[in-house]
Amino acid sequence: MGASQRCRSSIKPASCGSLCFVGTLLLLSFIPTHACPNICHCTDRNGMVVQCTSRNLENVPSNLPKDTVVLLLSSNRIRHISKEAFADLHRLRELDLSHNSLESVEAGAFEGVSESLRTLDLSSNHLSSLPRDTFTKLHARVRLSHNPWHCECSLQEVLRELRLDPETVNEVSCYTSVQEEYVGQPVIQVLDSGINFCNFHHKTTDVAMFVAMFCWFFMVTAYIVYYIKHNQEDARRHMEYLKSLPSTSHISKDYDTASSVF
Repeated sequence: MGASQRCRSSIKPASCGSLCFVGTLLLLSFIPTHACPNICHCTDRNGMVVQCTSRNLENVPSNLPKDTVVLLLSSNRIRHISKEAFADLHRLRELDLSHNSLESVEAGAFEGVSESLRTLDLSSNHLSSLPRDTFTKLHARVRLSHNPWHCECSLQEVLRELRLDPETVNEVSCYTSVQEEYVGQPVIQVLDSGINFCNFHHKTTDVAMFVAMFCWFFMVTAYIVYYIKHNQEDARRHMEYLKSLPSTSHISKDYDTASSVF
């Protein structure tokens, strides 16, 4: 009996420690990587749906749950999206940034979610241009409608890299353009008609270079003309000076007269 009791007493601490360890693991498994931001509402639906719509936000909330699959940020006052703004949200499938005040999106803003993201809504903002590498490797369907787009070469290059949402593709229009006749027209229709804004950009550059060369040639010509006229004036003054000097024949006659006197 004494030996049995000693055995049980030696096992109890180990069993207790094991139970505590298992319990700790279970508790940690239920603790989220990041808690839901106080200003947002989060719902777990096989991944976190984070609803931050109409919260008067000026920036993307920090410390979003890493298991976020849907992030709704529409109808706020966000003006800028920085590089790798969503890099920790590797499961993110839907991102809604519509109806904000977005004026700029940095290149690489969607790095980290380019593989997982399926829907990206940037409609109804203040975007007029985007860096060429904004949507690199992005597989999402993108909404860009109702923005004041400036139609030129860089926008053409950006559109070449992404999948526009077919339901809103004709609402992506030229608010301004390097060619005035395309203002108000859907960008895709303009490009599909064979217009190449990059060619026009090159032509504009060529014209600018021609104008610069013409100005340079005019300045050089004007300098040469001025130089010749200035030299002619100096030559005329020099000739007048030489004419004003006594002639050598007159000097020799005066010398002969003086010799005969003596």
